[in-house]
Amino acid sequence: MRQVRIVTDSTADIPAELQHTLDIHVVPLKVHFGTDTYQDGVDMGSEAFFEKLVASHVLPTTSQPSPVEFLETFKRLAKESDAPILSFHLSSALSGTYQSAILAQNMLEVPVDVTVIDSKLCSYGFGMHVVAAAEAAREGKSKDEIIQLVDRMRKEMKLYFLVDTLEYLQKGGRIGKAAALLGSLLNIKPILSMNADGEVYSVDKVRGHKKALARIAELLKRDFGDRPLQIGIADANSKAGAEEFSLMMEQHFNVKHQQLTQIGPVVGTHTGPGTVAVFVCPV
Repeated sequence: MRQVRIVTDSTADIPAELQHTLDIHVVPLKVHFGTDTYQDGVDMGSEAFFEKLVASHVLPTTSQPSPVEFLETFKRLAKESDAPILSFHLSSALSGTYQSAILAQNMLEVPVDVTVIDSKLCSYGFGMHVVAAAEAAREGKSKDEIIQLVDRMRKEMKLYFLVDTLEYLQKGGRIGKAAALLGSLLNIKPILSMNADGEVYSVDKVRGHKKALARIAELLKRDFGDRPLQIGIADANSKAGAEEFSLMMEQHFNVKHQQLTQIGPVVGTHTGPGTVAVFVCPV
């Protein structure tokens, strides 16, 4: 049976070793610091990006890959094999990346079996789905079986972002200056998630980091109880924060598999440094 080929974009924040091991083909988004442009995860990694972000007085901008960049990837894979291609992407509510991939699919001059999927998620929230899809492809699962697997994961997944500072939400226009200033003075830690339409929303606002962690544990216990779980933890230049999250999850939940990763430059532009996210699915 022909092995399904897996494509995604760099905002999936999949560790490089997993990309290589599972033969996941990643098309990078771009980050722009003034006139300087960097490919997410190619020209600039997470650590270098956050150092530059903190030193910069202006918030960088981001842009999706062009349809031509996706087209080149689809054509290259089609030349290697006539296997179906599944292409998973950042929520269309947050970026035009999904639309670029759809345009590329329509630009193919010869019939190629490409299915483009709007994850309705960001970062390792859909990165976990891409990894599961690639593992299923290696096991010989069909395109339809993989799509069903990912659909189930998406329906059952819960995710929470704990933002360390309100500065970048304010710079990105998510909240006003007054709200950001007041939140900083009161040590407010917003807990964010994503709804079924792939939009970011505020779940709660808690004073202090430890109370925020406790609130996330409470929410996840409500969602999953003692069910066996697979989890992903992503951090924005906050290894200590990721380790703290990991310890909390191990202490309070039935964790069967855990993957640590880093929030990349594109997602990090909007969340800022110090952000930690947890992505949870039942096994």
